[in-house]
Amino acid sequence: MTENEIPKIVEDAAITVYRQLYPGILESSYTECLYYELVQRELNVRKEVSLPLVYKEVQLDCGYRVDK
Repeated sequence: MTENEIPKIVEDAAITVYRQLYPGILESSYTECLYYELVQRELNVRKEVSLPLVYKEVQLDCGYRVDK
């Protein structure tokens, strides 16, 4: 798989999840389903990875949670 193919795979997975679920579901449900779809498509993904916040030159562990 090339870097150019990855966005299409992610888009297809997101569309699959959207079509299976209906509006109004909690974001955490969409996140879990999309994670499942991406793993099934053999992508190496991690969810809610901690990204520290730097405040006044101090690194705080209460930063952001990102998907990678």
